[in-house]
Amino acid sequence: MATATDSEGSEKGPKGKVILTEARCKGCSYCIEFCPTHALALGTRLNYKGYRLPELAHPEKCNGCDLCGLYCPDFAIFGVRLGREKKGE
Repeated sequence: MATATDSEGSEKGPKGKVILTEARCKGCSYCIEFCPTHALALGTRLNYKGYRLPELAHPEKCNGCDLCGLYCPDFAIFGVRLGREKKGE
């Protein structure tokens, strides 16, 4: 997958990702409210309990800080930082 580069030659794209355990989620939206980059949004998908699930609406904004996981009362979501290869390695 090709990624864009800015004027300084560094890669642009997702710096992190979010992992959701759908069965644990109760749709409280704390993860959405406390996301500092506003990468999450309430989606249209439902889990088996009937709760609307959060989704990574703007993956390019996610930096993997895991504030979503820190505020989740049910440990249903967490963020991870993606490793980047440096040029020349």
